[in-house]
Amino acid sequence: QVQLVESGGGLVQAGGSLRLSCAASGRFLITYNLGWFRQSPGKEREFLAAIKWGGGRTTYTDSVKGRFTISRDNAKNTVYLQMNSLKPEDTAVYYCAASRSPLGSDKYDYWGQGTQVTVSS
Repeated sequence: QVQLVESGGGLVQAGGSLRLSCAASGRFLITYNLGWFRQSPGKEREFLAAIKWGGGRTTYTDSVKGRFTISRDNAKNTVYLQMNSLKPEDTAVYYCAASRSPLGSDKYDYWGQGTQVTVSS
């Protein structure tokens, strides 16, 4: 069992930055991949990025490459999503999730409650 708690969302102007945090707890975290997703009203949930807890390998969806960076702090059991050059279309609820499937899989086993990001124009 893994528990995930997101934080760091809020209101930001277009062009600004935010860093989201996902605090993880549970056993054998090193065996998991942690991913970030987002969902806005009327749209399907969208994968953004993922990181392999053990080793730190990352993967991103093309639409956020160069703007978003996923990282982890093993000592704090926390995964971050640094978001730069934010656009109004980045407005969504952002979720972190944990998976024991290979990096790149769309199968995630545990989800956080989400944090709202709103980008104003």
